[in-house]
Amino acid sequence: MKNHRFNWLTWTVLGVVALAAGVLAIVFRSDNALAGDGSLLNVSYDPTRELYQDYNSAFSKYWKGKSGQNISVRQSHGGSGKQARSVIDGLEADVVTLALAYDIQEIAERTKLLPDNWQSRLPNNSAPYTSTIVFLVRKGNPRNIKDWPDLIKPGTVVVTPSPKTSGGARWNYLAAWGWALKQNGGNEAAARDYVTKLYKNVPVLDSGARGATITFVKHGIGHVLIAWENEALLAINEMGKDNFEIVTPPVTILAEPPVAILDKNVDKHGTRAAAEEYVRYLYSEEGQDIAAKHYYRPRSTAVFAKYASRFPTVQTFTIDDVFGGWNKAQKTHFADGAIFDQIYQPK
Repeated sequence: MKNHRFNWLTWTVLGVVALAAGVLAIVFRSDNALAGDGSLLNVSYDPTRELYQDYNSAFSKYWKGKSGQNISVRQSHGGSGKQARSVIDGLEADVVTLALAYDIQEIAERTKLLPDNWQSRLPNNSAPYTSTIVFLVRKGNPRNIKDWPDLIKPGTVVVTPSPKTSGGARWNYLAAWGWALKQNGGNEAAARDYVTKLYKNVPVLDSGARGATITFVKHGIGHVLIAWENEALLAINEMGKDNFEIVTPPVTILAEPPVAILDKNVDKHGTRAAAEEYVRYLYSEEGQDIAAKHYYRPRSTAVFAKYASRFPTVQTFTIDDVFGGWNKAQKTHFADGAIFDQIYQPK
């Protein structure tokens, strides 16, 4: 660098230039931050891989048109409870799309990354789509499985993941318990007896819903898979109607998987605007259409009507109706030493 001698006027001019350059730099950084590339991390549960692959692509195009920013969305999948634990332990998700509200509430309570009222920030308790619990059986239904009582017949091998790590498994368990409770006039002992017999027919518990599907579909283990409706429809779509059939029990549970942004993480990453729109756009016509294409029941009545032929009418009950909400259900059934630990004996 060359050395020069400057008078006060030169220094003043340079100071003004430097100040202007600084202002321009700040403006430039702001514009660049708005228009430059960005990324989100969506931590989700097992069966949503295909759904969010399509949704992420659609959202990126939408967000580019709306904001001018290129956005990429990374995905992480696993059992819902296990995924929640990863976030609690420090995985810096911008968005969580988990199998059940309890897992997101656990994140809120343990980390304060989002407020306790997170579920009221989006319509339908922040659950933009729903599903239910059905049975996937082999073609011809050789065990003639029609309803919940058929799952406890001697010799029937049932496949379902572990409620200790899988959100889908907790829906499965509560669907069975709720059905038994209704059949027996609210008799808790009768419901416990039924569910105990059901889990005696489960030889092994996979850690997540996708793992249980692979065990049943690809490894040929079991007579019946208790599964999300969307996962069962996906299995038939991929493996063909010549291999499997879906049995929808007359009474089952309404599964409502919620979504949320993690406020402290998106503020830290500078991704709040994109993250908020990411979860809101799930309620748009395009978002609802993508959910329905991947066999989730859309909230939009118009989109549901378009895909109604794939979703049979079924009588459902909710977690609030029968179990008093997720906090109570978790404490009663799935906490360490609670009912599931008492009735299930690994083989």
